[in-house]
Parts: sequence; structure tokens; C-alpha cells
Amino acid sequence: MSVLDFRIAAFVVTAITVFHGTYYSLQNSTYLDTSDPFLTSQPHHLADTHTFASKRSLLNVVFLKWSWAWTTLAFLFLLTSSPVKRTRRLLQWAFASGAWFILTSWFFGPSLLARLIAASGGECGLHIGGAFVPISQIYCSTRIPVSRSTHPELFPVVFEGIEALSSDPLIPRLRRGHDVSGHVFLLTLSVLFLADQLRQTRTSAHRYAIAASGALVSLWVFSLWVTSVYFHAPSEKISGFILGTACFFFSQIPLWYSPKSENSTT
Repeated sequence: MSVLDFRIAAFVVTAITVFHGTYYSLQNSTYLDTSDPFLTSQPHHLADTHTFASKRSLLNVVFLKWSWAWTTLAFLFLLTSSPVKRTRRLLQWAFASGAWFILTSWFFGPSLLARLIAASGGECGLHIGGAFVPISQIYCSTRIPVSRSTHPELFPVVFEGIEALSSDPLIPRLRRGHDVSGHVFLLTLSVLFLADQLRQTRTSAHRYAIAASGALVSLWVFSLWVTSVYFHAPSEKISGFILGTACFFFSQIPLWYSPKSENSTT
């Protein structure tokens, strides 16, 4: 299979996985609308009967929460076992990592995804017991924990039965609005990025790196299906897939502007 075919195959498999999982979630009412402030703080309604619907599952705690770290580890295994075009591949990783960071963590303040939530009607608030208390957007921008002792002005009302909880530090959250599925975004990027890296020439040691990375890609594809079935509204999963694909193309910029020979180590 050619390099181009392999990339297309990875894209097709990823797209089918996301769209099938999303369709299944609609047909069987399995997804949790994570942008709803009154639902997202509660356990998934299928958590007791569906292992992967729980945020405490081994898949989520060990792998999904650290998906880019696992992807980076697999990438470094591939890179060190096959030095072909090493500089350009490092630049690809840097571009992909930069896109991930800007979208999910920081962009001269709030991340781009946080800005999207706010711009699409998102509301900053605190989860206090079963209540969602709206507060100023500035608190979600800084993401500094707040409590009754540090920010008494945010707790003017005593909530019956849950007053004691409000003394604990709370993290302001953006709810409502369009909450792009971060897992679908990052898993899509990870699958396409690793599929692109798997095309490098093979050495004896490189075969083990290929096997390990291939296994990780398979796990990420399965995780994409799980996320598509159990979490986020359909539009948020589709936008996550589109953004993940777009960021993969962004990571290809070093290839477009570096016409090196196939066997070059730089």
C-alpha cells in the first residue's frame, strides 16, 4: 500500500468510526450531553451497566487522559528506531503539539476551544452540589479555584443542604455553548499523526516500534468509537473530528516546505 493510500485508509477508518459511533448513540440514546450543566456533573446514566460509559474506566483514566503523552511516546519510539527525515518529523510533532496546546490549553489567555464555547453561548459557573451557579466569565478565563473563604462575593445565597460543600475550592467551568469533543479531536489527530509516521523505512528495531504504534492506533480507534457512543452531542463530536483532521494537515506543513530526499536523516 502506498504512503498516500495508508493516510487515506487511516482517515476513512477514523471517519467511519466517529460517524458510526455517533449514529449508534442517536439510535440508542447512549450519549451524555456534556455541555448541559445539570448532566455533566452527574455519572453517566449507563455507567453501572456499560464499563466504558464510566469516566473512571481504565481506558479513560490510564490512556485517554494521557492520550497525547502516549502518542508522543510511540512517536519517539518510531523516531529513534528509524532516523529517516528526523528533523522534519520532529517539526511535524511540534506543529501538532502546538495546535493541540493552542486549541485546548492556552491562546493568549483562554484556549481557542474555550473561546468557542463562550462565543456560542457558553456560561461560566460553579457546580455546588446539584446546582449550577452562574458567575462572571473572567473566572473561567483564569481557572483559579474559588471558595467561600477566598471569594465570598460569589456565594451570596445559602443552598439548602449543600452549604458545607461550598467551602471547598471549586473550579469554574464553562457550560452550555458548543463544547467540541476534546477526546474526538485529540484521538483523530493522534491516529492520523501516527499513521503518517508509520510510513518510514523499516529496520530490525523499527519493526517493534511499528508494532507498538500500530497497537496504539488500534486502541485510539476503539477509544474514538467509545467516545462517540457515550459522550458529547453529535455536532460536538463531528466538530472534534473536523478539527483533529485540520490539525493533522497543519502538522504536514514541514513536509510541504522541505523537499528533502527520502533517505535524508534531516
